[in-house]
Formats: sequence, C-alpha cells, structure tokens
Amino acid sequence: MPHLETILAHAGCVPDPATGAVVSPLHLATTFERAPDGSYPHGYLYSRHGNPTRHQLETTLAAAEGGTACATFSSGLAASVAVLQSLQAGDHVILADDVYYGVRVLVTEQFARWGLEASIVDLTNLEALKSALRPKTRLVWAETPSNPLLKITDLQAAAEVVQETGARLLVDSTWAPPLLQRPLDLGADLVLHSLTKYLAGHSDVLGGALVARADDAFFASIRALQAQAGAVLDPFGAWLTMRGMRTLAARLRIQCENARLLATFLAGHPHVARVHYPGLASHAGHEIAARQMRDFGGMLSFEVNGTEAEAMAVAARVQVFRRATSLGGTESLIEHRASIEPPDSLTPRTLLRVSVGLEHPKDLVADLEQALRK
Repeated sequence: MPHLETILAHAGCVPDPATGAVVSPLHLATTFERAPDGSYPHGYLYSRHGNPTRHQLETTLAAAEGGTACATFSSGLAASVAVLQSLQAGDHVILADDVYYGVRVLVTEQFARWGLEASIVDLTNLEALKSALRPKTRLVWAETPSNPLLKITDLQAAAEVVQETGARLLVDSTWAPPLLQRPLDLGADLVLHSLTKYLAGHSDVLGGALVARADDAFFASIRALQAQAGAVLDPFGAWLTMRGMRTLAARLRIQCENARLLATFLAGHPHVARVHYPGLASHAGHEIAARQMRDFGGMLSFEVNGTEAEAMAVAARVQVFRRATSLGGTESLIEHRASIEPPDSLTPRTLLRVSVGLEHPKDLVADLEQALRK
C-alpha cells in the first residue's frame, strides 16, 4: 500500500475516462438517469443519497485514516449530530472536559431533551474515565489535542478501558489530521473531522466527516441519517476538500515547524504566563503526544500575563495574524476564545488561541512580539 503522503497527493486525481483529465471532474448533478428496467446502473439515484464526487472524497478519507467506511456532512457539527442521533434515549455519553464547546452544548442542552445522559470527564485521567463508565454508557467522546487547551488523551489506553465495556470511542482528530495522528490505529472506533480545517485547508469549505473502523450496524445508522436528514456535503465542497488534501503534507510540515518556533518564543516571553503546546517538553501530555503523534501540530494557545482586557488588547494589536475564528488555513489566526464560549467554559479569560499558517516564521514572531508590548 502506498504511503499516506502519496494517497493524499492523489486525492481526486483519478483520470477521467472520457477526456483523460488527470483531475477528476466535478459532478454537480442532483439526479441520475435510470435504465429502461428502472434500475440505476451507475449506482447513483439522487445526490442526497450519493454523489460521485462525494463518494471519491469518502473513499480517500477512509483510506487515509485506515478505516473501512466514511460519511461526509455539511459541517463538523452535522457529523456530530448524526452520531448522537444514532444513540437511544437513556443512553449515556462521556465527553472530554475540554471538548469543543459546540459539541458540549449539543449534548447537554439539545440532546438532553431527548433523554440522552452525559458526564463531563477529564479523559487525561484514566481512573476518572473508569469511574464515569456506566452500564448504559454507549459512547466516549475524546478530543486530542483538545480545543483550546491542547490536552492530550492517551488514546490506546482509553480505547482499552472503553472497549471492555462494549462502548465506542470516538475521537475528534480535527487538530491532528491523519498525517499527524491515526486514532483508528490506536483502537478508536470512530474518527471525526471538521473538513473546514486542515483537510480542506484554505478557509473556503464548510464540511465534516466521520470515518469508521468497522462498517457495522451503528455506522449504517449514521449513513441512513446522512441520506434521510440530508445534511450532506455538497459536491463542490467535496471537490475543494480533495484539492486541499493534495497539499496537506506540505502545508503541515511548515505549520508544525512554525508552531514549534512560536511556542518556544512565547514560552520565554515575560508577558506570557503559560503556553499550551504539546511539543514543549514542559507540557503535561508531551510524552503521550510524542508516542501517538508524528508531529505536534500547528495549533497552540497561550495565556497573557495580565487581565482579560490585556489579552484582548494583544489580539487587537496583531498585524500579520488575522483576528478570526477557525483554524487550519494557510493564514495565521488569533482569537480570544473565552469570549465566544459559554460562561462555564474551562478556557481561561486571558487565553488566546493561535492557528499557525504558512507565513515566514520571523514575521509571525515579530508580530506577536510587538503585540505583547505593554
């Protein structure tokens, strides 16, 4: 089997038999012709049920993650909803305490009304995970590195604990795409990605994906919801995502290197109280991250040595970084995260989250250096 870099470099590059075009054409059709006997000879009925471009992306993603099946959606949260809707009323879900706040709101506010029960647990603590498991626990939702504190969960150890109970382990690996981390290889059952971030990589696609280790009855339920509820990824979004995936290896090399340099700079700055980056030896999860990741990623966060107002002022003074939500694009972004999260968020009020892009590292360091001047 070819290396992962080769699989990704060829994403969406199946030559078109009609023209010989190296890049596969974009199939925008919403409906497909039936044969005289009423069958669908090419396997496609209606674009909500299946589309050639989306199918090509799903096949590529499954191969990239080492899974057997993939379903793509109109957003990462739409993919999250499909998982939660595949559970039953009365089922119990365990969420990482630093899970993406949008997922926590979905589970604790929206799906709680449907009878779904939830516990919030520090998944870096295996004893806490063991204590939280119940007979009706059906899903443990991990996120590593986490958003925005970059906590690291030992996925292999967590998978062993979870699978003893018959529950499933889902890993949101948005911050660590398959070139950095492959959760299925470590025992996870499902991997979730916001395609919007590193995989598409250019801040111009909204999409989500689920990749399964086993194409079982549970994933069949997810596929059914994909078709029946209709929150599918559009063909153009799928085509753009494959275009982005072709440069993922090159982008990640630069982003990881830039993030290391920035984290080292910030760790030594007198106006920075704390840096959250697993590539630093001082990070609590450094050894686990070094073992289960190929590199430490392009995301970091840091706490300003001061007040919330001073943190907001630092974000306001940047000139190279863009002050915006999201991550994984070619441009570097900075955001005061707590101001858009719920009041009970774990995120410190002085924390700034940074997505490191492809700019020259000296320009990024110089920008943060001038922004941190009091």
